[in-house]
Amino acid sequence: MGGDSGNMGNVENVKRVVFVGNPNVGKSSMFNALLGARTRTMNAPGTTVSITCGQYRYKSSKTTKNPQNWQFVDTPGTYSLSPMSPDEQVAVDALTGASGMPVPDLAVVVLDATALSRSLYLLSMVVELGLPTVVALTMNDLAVRNGCGVDAERLSHLLDGMPVVAIDGRTGNGGKALADAIAASFEGTPVPHGLTALPTATADADMKTADGLSVWAESRADARLDWTAGILRGLDMHAVDHVTLSDRIDRVLLHPVIGVLVFLAVLFVVFQATTTLASPMQDWIDVTFRGWCADGLDLLLGLFGPSVSGGWLRSLLVDGLLDGVVTVLTFIPVMGIMFLLLSILEDSGYMARAAFVMDRAMRALGLDGRAFLPIIVGFGCNLPALAATRTLSDSRQRVLTGMLVPFAACSARLSVFLVLAHAFFPKYAGLVVFLMYVASVMVILLVGVLLRHTMFRGLEPEPLMLALPAYQCPRALQLARSVLLRLWGFIRGASVIIISMITALWLLQGIPVTANAGGFAHVDDVHDSAYGVLADAVAPVFAPAGFDDWHASAALITGFVAKEVVVGSMSQSYHADEPDDAASQQAGEGTLGQKLRASFDQSSHGHGKAAAIAFLLFTLAYTPCLATVAEMRRQFGTKVAARSVLLSLAVAYVIAIIAFQTLRLIW
Repeated sequence: MGGDSGNMGNVENVKRVVFVGNPNVGKSSMFNALLGARTRTMNAPGTTVSITCGQYRYKSSKTTKNPQNWQFVDTPGTYSLSPMSPDEQVAVDALTGASGMPVPDLAVVVLDATALSRSLYLLSMVVELGLPTVVALTMNDLAVRNGCGVDAERLSHLLDGMPVVAIDGRTGNGGKALADAIAASFEGTPVPHGLTALPTATADADMKTADGLSVWAESRADARLDWTAGILRGLDMHAVDHVTLSDRIDRVLLHPVIGVLVFLAVLFVVFQATTTLASPMQDWIDVTFRGWCADGLDLLLGLFGPSVSGGWLRSLLVDGLLDGVVTVLTFIPVMGIMFLLLSILEDSGYMARAAFVMDRAMRALGLDGRAFLPIIVGFGCNLPALAATRTLSDSRQRVLTGMLVPFAACSARLSVFLVLAHAFFPKYAGLVVFLMYVASVMVILLVGVLLRHTMFRGLEPEPLMLALPAYQCPRALQLARSVLLRLWGFIRGASVIIISMITALWLLQGIPVTANAGGFAHVDDVHDSAYGVLADAVAPVFAPAGFDDWHASAALITGFVAKEVVVGSMSQSYHADEPDDAASQQAGEGTLGQKLRASFDQSSHGHGKAAAIAFLLFTLAYTPCLATVAEMRRQFGTKVAARSVLLSLAVAYVIAIIAFQTLRLIW
């Protein structure tokens, strides 16, 4: 068995297998365990909804025939085939071959053994499509632990012989048995007898009226529920009505007061651990790689003579490209630890509880708790958070949530928080970073209230109905795979931007604009370079916020492209005018922290800490990155994207000024 990345189109002699199931049933984990990293994520035709495809190579152990190539397609979770959101519509299209998607050869319906009733209802709808169907039973280990394990053979018998395979979605155990069942089912699978007796359209004499259609639809829904109840009775599932450990935990975590306090405590632990553990690793990477690589490049360039070793090429390699590479490397500990902790929260089942805990707060914005899930995703990266708004059924809710997502402090902003927190508040860096995330939540709530009473008047939240996944102990292998994939995605997406932008900064800093500035790449004073002139022109705008220093304004300009570049921009600009003498270097005058404190104290007239907080708040609230703006335009249109950019800039500017003017009375 093996796999390669696939595509949306039909390939000759390649069978297409669509995986479908409720949200949080372990479908995607099982899909990834079967295919490993050999998958490809793409948008469904005509939508911005992503689906995952992969090629699966099957060879039966019972035959000598050539291996078969199948295309596996993972769809968004859905509760029924009556779609209420863009995500659910894509799942239905993938099953029916609508909207330009190829018709599948077989459906794999993933049933959650801990919530069998809900999963069986979806199965009853899929079977009606006439596709060969195989059932994959997940979470059975948890069901057994709770005293309600499902006998796969018994369930298959109750489904009149439809194949049922128990599989561990996290490890892929049972994957070979599932593949064998798929191979044996392409020619067709039995339809459970109870589903052949569902009320049909001809059974109602008044199908042309709304009332008649309503009666018919209600009768079919009742028949499905009766069929589901019969299956559960056959499995003797009614005898397990007792309070489980998950129920006892939920009494605490879902409490309207205690649950919120626990959520804040969890966030504090996450960001405190990130700052504490990542900081020494970042320092080691910065000192070690920057020093070793610079020395190595100097040694190599020295072989070509002083004209090369002291010229613009050396400056480009050391001050441009090397600075960019080292900046990317210093992000790895921060992002790795953050992704690990978030993956633990997700895999354990806690993240879904956060939606219920925050439901009351979100209703004040005209949203429900489901809107908080994209915002939680936004604390990792705003880009996928915008994609996560597709799970909301109401279009106005999707737009409002999309406009709030950029105010979620993404992981790229974390690097800025860390640098300034350690520079100005070394003993309380973790607390400062945590407070930035608390401030992010407060800004989201305040802006949400403002938008609801202006652009989104009359928006009312829908009742929150969200299935809570069972609590699980995250598995090391699954965590490692998740963290590595996220980390690689971040590095792959950010490294080119960071290195390119820092190299561009080097170029701007190397272009002299005055007669006495010096030659190219040898500008005596950065203020006399193109970079310094541009930054100086913008700097006065930030005087009311206390950081009208050209270093800060330049970093914010480049941060509009990507927040990952802000720290690199500061490092680059301060490095350009660091003292060269050994005495100054030994005194610490060349360190980034020293430079930040000196420049912020000067620009704020002695209120450096207040200016630093204002700078952090501005970084928190202003436009996240160009990629997010582009995705917002793609999701919601140019007008919404433009309004979002203007809104974020205005909010950032106002709160930065308020923060500085207030805190300067203290610091």
